Amino acid sequence: MMVVLGAAVLHATWNAMAHGAPDRVAGLALFELAAGIIGLTAVLVMGLPPAGTWGYIIASAVLHLAYLGGLLASYQLGQFSQMYPLARGTSPWVVAVVSIVVLHQALALVELAGVLLISAGLIALVFIGRPGRRQAPALLAAVGTGLTIASYTVVDGLAVHKMPVLTYMGWVFMLQGFLMPLVVLAWRGPGVLKLPRSAVLSGLAGGVVSMVAYGLVLWAQTRGTLAAIAALRETSIIFGAIIGAVFFGERFGPRRAIAAVVVVAGIVLISTA
Repeated sequence: MMVVLGAAVLHATWNAMAHGAPDRVAGLALFELAAGIIGLTAVLVMGLPPAGTWGYIIASAVLHLAYLGGLLASYQLGQFSQMYPLARGTSPWVVAVVSIVVLHQALALVELAGVLLISAGLIALVFIGRPGRRQAPALLAAVGTGLTIASYTVVDGLAVHKMPVLTYMGWVFMLQGFLMPLVVLAWRGPGVLKLPRSAVLSGLAGGVVSMVAYGLVLWAQTRGTLAAIAALRETSIIFGAIIGAVFFGERFGPRRAIAAVVVVAGIVLISTA
């Protein structure tokens, strides 16, 4: 549990770094470049994945690229403290449904209640602000991002039981890590490379942080139920809301504090299951 919560803190941190970057597109490209270099190192050490597992690797890499595109659109259109919770809060209950209905992973009643509480609290963090029609594109982008998160979570949860975590993580991040910067370069042109040194260092550091957070979650998925781990990971939203209030001047308020308490209650239920 503590490993996943630690990953949640790291995840909120790198998302805040991405949101706060002066050029978010270039920032995400640098994040992925750093992850790609680390992934390449892991591939050179671990070698080829087992036969019959390439489908998981390619599917996860494609879904991660779709996730990054949705994340970028969400952050361009809406506030960090609203878009981040909605994107991450959509994922746990979708993963729970897939885990129970499709993968036939049994959840204890207390564990299921915890997943639902966490999801409800996270989504409440968004709608407490009463978003209007003008925010509909941002909300749709965030929900779409949440669905890609749920998709790659399920793929990852299956894959880590078929190959070593480092092998899987290395190949996924090498593929997406080198492809994303190439896509950005083709889209924005050479001008996207003209960044101050501080922005480059911050972007590369964000990639390392994201890689560590992802690796911790993959390791946890080899030892626990998929739905519970997905729900615990998304508590990063609480840390994201705090970061949004402290560093971006976005209002937290008592209602969001109550929603955060609901999330914590869900965490307690899962930890006692």
